[in-house]
Amino acid sequence: MAPEPPMEARSPSRWGAQEWAAVAIFAAALAVPWATDDLLVHSIVNRVLIGAMAALSVFIMLRMDLLSFATPAFMALGGYAAVLLAMNGVTEVLLIVPASFLVPALVALPLGALVLRLRGVYFVLVTFVLTEILQLVLFMTPRLTGGADGLAGFPAPTLLGTELSDARSVLALAAAMALLAAAVTAALTAHFRQHFAAIEENEVLAESLGLVVWRYKAMGFVVAAGIAGMAGFSLGNMLLTVHPTSFGAQQAVDTIVYAIVGGRGSILGPVAGAALLVTASDFLGNQGQYAPGLFGLLLILVTLVARGGIAGAVAALARRRRAPRVAAAPAAAPGAARGGA
Repeated sequence: MAPEPPMEARSPSRWGAQEWAAVAIFAAALAVPWATDDLLVHSIVNRVLIGAMAALSVFIMLRMDLLSFATPAFMALGGYAAVLLAMNGVTEVLLIVPASFLVPALVALPLGALVLRLRGVYFVLVTFVLTEILQLVLFMTPRLTGGADGLAGFPAPTLLGTELSDARSVLALAAAMALLAAAVTAALTAHFRQHFAAIEENEVLAESLGLVVWRYKAMGFVVAAGIAGMAGFSLGNMLLTVHPTSFGAQQAVDTIVYAIVGGRGSILGPVAGAALLVTASDFLGNQGQYAPGLFGLLLILVTLVARGGIAGAVAALARRRRAPRVAAAPAAAPGAARGGA
């Protein structure tokens, strides 16, 4: 195997404004539980945080031009792992949150050796089938997973002996996990920004230039699985149950839509997409039979008007606003020189 060339991509990239903004948004979400006691606000923010975490998992794979439908499967592994630990007496969040990350990540490690050989529609199809197979396994193992009844009535998580059972604590825990997920995603995608960009642009060319493509794809797949697992635990903690139907194909479609509508090229995309679409679905849900049509119309409108997603449209608008100022600066220089003469 040829060694990687001493290219600029070998040096770690620093966080940009988008990475810091994403982390700041989730850090600000930590204040929401104490800013209001409105349970509706708590519910919406909680679902936005869970959706954003799952979409961050999709975002990591999209950075390598891989569209993964396996996010719900890893969410299920993380959610069930955390709940089973709680039911066996381990309720400390400092233990069960790492477990919700590590269990799906460890499963993804050997799984990636098989599925990451595939590209394009074949990768999409296999990851979709994986989600369907795991959901079937959850239904068929009632002694372990509760089967069609799922798992409910498990102890609330605790932090250093303090029970986190009220709505405020549940939201605060979700915000803390989302902040951790954003920090991990930002660290990974910024550090290997040029590696992922080379793979996304032309995987064959990148490999021919000496980049060990499978290493970075496996790394992204494992981290994406772990982040999805934390989202699964957060979902179970909010619903007070984990059930196979919570981790089906529809969940995969939702998380992919969050990432693409928000903008696949920016870490702010999953945040913006989850915030818009979760809030919109909550509002349109009150419109009865018109809700699916209105929601679909919203998706079509966003994708037609902003091909780069919400984050891409905002970035393009900012560039257009800066362009006239940059062009005006050189034009003013000759006049200034004549005045000086």
